[in-house]
Amino acid sequence: MKIAVVGSTGLVGREMLKVLEEMHIDIREFYAVASEKSIGKQLSFNKKYYNIISLAKAVESKPNIALFSAGGKVSKQWAPEFAKVGTTVIDNSSAWRMEDNIPLVVPEVNADVLTKNNRIIANPNCSTIQLVVALAPLHRKYKIKRLVISTYQSVTGTGVAALQQMEAERKGLNLKKVYPYQIDMNCFPHGGDFMENGYTTEEMKLVFETRKILNDQSIGITSTVVRIPVTGGHSEAVNVEFENEYDLDEIKSILSTSKGIILQDDTSLNQYPMPLYCQGKDEVFVGRIRRDESQPKTLNLWIVADNLRKGAATNAVQIAQYLIENDLLNTK
Repeated sequence: MKIAVVGSTGLVGREMLKVLEEMHIDIREFYAVASEKSIGKQLSFNKKYYNIISLAKAVESKPNIALFSAGGKVSKQWAPEFAKVGTTVIDNSSAWRMEDNIPLVVPEVNADVLTKNNRIIANPNCSTIQLVVALAPLHRKYKIKRLVISTYQSVTGTGVAALQQMEAERKGLNLKKVYPYQIDMNCFPHGGDFMENGYTTEEMKLVFETRKILNDQSIGITSTVVRIPVTGGHSEAVNVEFENEYDLDEIKSILSTSKGIILQDDTSLNQYPMPLYCQGKDEVFVGRIRRDESQPKTLNLWIVADNLRKGAATNAVQIAQYLIENDLLNTK
């Protein structure tokens, strides 16, 4: 197996390398790809050092899989170039997610949409991934009618510059601000760019991507995205209205036995998901499960996951793993 990681020096790219090592994917040839300023530098992977190469050089090498985490502009330009030489691209940017002919995949939910003909596969937004992992088994059983989502997102979702800003603020230093306000000791309802409808791009991703992955355009969805000064992961308070009545114990049973989910829901022991304890883990953690007493057939959930792992790198590598195991790659 020949695998390239495009954007291998970034926050998510470095996490992809770590996940590839941990999953013990059998890689015969590995290509570390990054921006022009990094070309020629060395990068450690699987106890070896690799020279970082250019995108053009990586295309010439015709890898079986290219894991992309280099931003939408790079993906739009270069993913088709890799596809032309038979590479399957798994892209972590938002560039391809809402294209009709591009599958948007969370393996626990909809890996069955993948075929050998797919040359570009989109990795969903981090907050969408953890949301649909938790909701998909409930949607299959009770059918979701409406979602009200409030997210509490780690600044790492913005990238390394936001993380550096927060760390500098904690040391009393001044760095160029990624956001117009202080990150540390603060939270602000601003993730992505503001749109004409008053929502942000991050909020609308939750709407459009959730419907696409669950293959149900009828679900009513509204969301508010908030950035908070943590590094461990994203948290979501989700109010779920179902078409059908549910049993609370059955909800917990479904979640506790669904792939990729860890149930943490014992308030007598103060057990509930928190980003502090989800960091570095690949599962989606669900807790604070309770009936909405103001409205019938409605449930409240608290969902937490490491946004750099399951929310990005792990999900992408799991897609790669699925393609390999199911012989869905061009191996000529």
